[in-house]
Amino acid sequence: MKEFFEDVRKGLSSAPKYLSSKYFYDAVGDELFQQLMSVEEYYLSRCELEILTAQSDDVVAASSPLEEEFDLIELGAGDASKSIHLINAFLSVRKNVRYVPIDISENIINFLNETLPQTHPGLNLKPLRGEYLEKLKIHSTTSSTQKLVLFLGSNIGNMDPSDAESFCKEVGAFLKPGDQLLIGFDLKKNPHQILAAYNDQGGLTRDFNLNLLTRINRELCGNFNLDQFSHYATYDPLSGACKSFLVSLREQAVRFSFEKEDCDVFFEKNEPVFMEVSMKYNVQEVSNLAARTGFKIKNHFYDSKKWFLDSLWEKI
Repeated sequence: MKEFFEDVRKGLSSAPKYLSSKYFYDAVGDELFQQLMSVEEYYLSRCELEILTAQSDDVVAASSPLEEEFDLIELGAGDASKSIHLINAFLSVRKNVRYVPIDISENIINFLNETLPQTHPGLNLKPLRGEYLEKLKIHSTTSSTQKLVLFLGSNIGNMDPSDAESFCKEVGAFLKPGDQLLIGFDLKKNPHQILAAYNDQGGLTRDFNLNLLTRINRELCGNFNLDQFSHYATYDPLSGACKSFLVSLREQAVRFSFEKEDCDVFFEKNEPVFMEVSMKYNVQEVSNLAARTGFKIKNHFYDSKKWFLDSLWEKI
């Protein structure tokens, strides 16, 4: 909770203001995101699910050679509704798969602990709650088994290009030559198609962003008035950056606190708070990212519209 307070204080004391998207995912945020994945405009999840439903056997074949016993590590596992297709494909050809889902959400980790042993009895399951790189580092020091890391759902897009490059290098630092990474990218396409996914008519993206203010109110004794903030999304087709903001609708002062420490923040009318970026890539940019971060590409897997890419990399 102290870290949450410090991160919110730092973000809202900065110019321009921002909030860290890693705090979107409390129980309500998890539920809102699950709903968002099913709306018509939000194509990303459907495209990647199509890939993993239809091509998981191909991914398994392309990942060869993997040792008979290996770790299948998922960064940002969510409810595992997509990765379960890969788990099933691997289990159909080998039994010694250890699934290591890593997620910052306690709600998600509890869900996986409760459901996977029931649906997949005998699955070697080791959920880890926390930051991706921190938990990957800890796991890599305790397991020398070959690794296939999953980073699905265009999570790499939630970093600007320089941060994405640093992240891939850091992941690679915890892998050995021959270890592999399956990473999801939302591809550049019609700008209207992209923007609609982050500004759905039903307002779920709006509610997902505003829920972070609700979380601050609940966990940090905040007094945000959600009616005084609006959701705004923008997309730049040249850079590939789709950004989300909350905009203050009037001049206002907001307070939040932790233990006995208060923080007061003043908002100008129409002042934006940066919430999240979702970068879009083309295939050459994906190849360049792999090459710059110590990986070689083994295979690309596309949905039928070529809107989304799951790219299989090998650590050099």
